[in-house]
Amino acid sequence: MSRTYSPMVVWWGSPVEAVSAFARLVREDVMSVSGMHQARARLDALRRTWVEILPTESLRTVAESLPTRLPLRAGDVFQLAAALIWCREQPKGRPFISFDHRLGQAAIEAGFEVIAVRSAKGLEGPLRR
Repeated sequence: MSRTYSPMVVWWGSPVEAVSAFARLVREDVMSVSGMHQARARLDALRRTWVEILPTESLRTVAESLPTRLPLRAGDVFQLAAALIWCREQPKGRPFISFDHRLGQAAIEAGFEVIAVRSAKGLEGPLRR
């Protein structure tokens, strides 16, 4: 049975994180400049289809509550807080996709269903609570 999902929901700062990652990969000779331009074009196309969670006072309040409970850096705190705002802090059964193992594990701890988690070393498989 195939599962379908609603449009992608993305934190407001995600495009900045992505562009920063592309630039770092070019500096490290892991990605070509041409590859970076292709990645930016794909990012721009995706951006036209996703729902963006904007920075609000309620998002900041949720974000400020996370570091004492979960071992996350500030950027990841905002990612998880945006997801929590999206689901009105009712994450049970809600999908969460991350390419960062620590963020994926934190999403599980928060109650999300992590679909797939991949690190730089490759697919790590589903995480468990």
